[in-house]
Amino acid sequence: CLLLATAMGKLQSKITFHTTKYRADSSEGQTGAAGASQQHSPAHTDAVTSVAALKPDLCVSGGRDKSVAVSSWRSGAALRRFIGHEREVTKVTSALDSSRVFSASRDKTVMMWELHGTSGPRQHFPGHDLVVTGLAVSPDASQLCTGSRDNTVCKWDTETGECLGRTAISRNLVTHLCWVPGEPYVIQTSEDKTTRVWDSRELQVAHTFPAKQHIQTCCDVSQDGRYCLSSSSGSSGHGGEATLWDLRQTRGRVCEYKGHFQTTTSCVFLPRGPALAPSIATSSNDSTVKVWNQDTAGRE
Repeated sequence: CLLLATAMGKLQSKITFHTTKYRADSSEGQTGAAGASQQHSPAHTDAVTSVAALKPDLCVSGGRDKSVAVSSWRSGAALRRFIGHEREVTKVTSALDSSRVFSASRDKTVMMWELHGTSGPRQHFPGHDLVVTGLAVSPDASQLCTGSRDNTVCKWDTETGECLGRTAISRNLVTHLCWVPGEPYVIQTSEDKTTRVWDSRELQVAHTFPAKQHIQTCCDVSQDGRYCLSSSSGSSGHGGEATLWDLRQTRGRVCEYKGHFQTTTSCVFLPRGPALAPSIATSSNDSTVKVWNQDTAGRE
C-alpha cells in the first residue's frame, strides 16, 4: 500500500495545469516539438466532490463549483462542462457506455445531461426536501433511484422525469446508492449504520444487513452481482473498516478489511484481470488508499 501511495504521489506531482480559458474543442493528448505532454485547464474551479466512469476512455465529475464535467482520462482534457445546479454537486453517475450523465446537488435536485446534447440539463428531478446524497441509475439508464438526508429514497422515469415512487424510513439519512448489475436491486448505505437492499420494482426494502458500529459512508457492488461492499466512519483507529456482504446466498457478512485510522470515505471493487486475484480498494481521511485481496482481506 505504501508503494501504491508513493507511486500515486509521484504521478500527481508530475501533473501541472495552466489557467487559459477552457475550450470545448480540446483534443486528445498531444505532444509538442520537445515531446512534452499538452497541458489542460482543471475540469473544476473548486474541490471535486464526486467522480464516476462514463465510457472506457471518459469519466464524469462534479464539484463545489456547481458544475459537471466530462473528461478524457487518457489526455486529461475536459471535453464537456454542464452548468445548471444552484449549489454544490454531491454525486455524479451514469450507466456505463451510456450518453446520459446524472448529477445530484445540495440544491435538493437531480439533473440529467446528454453527453452529445446542449449544455443545459435534459431532465430535472425535483422532489427531495434536503440535500441529495445518493444516486444510482439502472443499467439501461431508463430509471433512476435517488436518496437524501430527508430520509427518503425515490424512483424516477429518466425519460419523462416522473417520480414513480417515494419511500421514507425514519432516521434513514442516505449516504450512497448503487445499482446491482443485471438486477432490479439497489444497495443503500445510511447514517443509521445499516446497509439496505432495495427492490426497485416496488421501492421496498428487500433486506437489511446487521447494523455496524459506525455510520456507513459508501457502497459498491461487484460486477457479477454476488457481493457488495460498505465502508464505515471512524477515528483514532476505531471503525474505518470496509465490509464485504453476500448478496445471493447467506446475505450475511463475509469479511472485513481493517487498517484505516480514520473514516473510510469510499470503497470499490477493482476490475479483475485473467491472472489477478479479486481485489478491492478503499480510501480514507487518514490520507491513504489501500488495496486488499478480496478473499483473504490481506493488503496487496
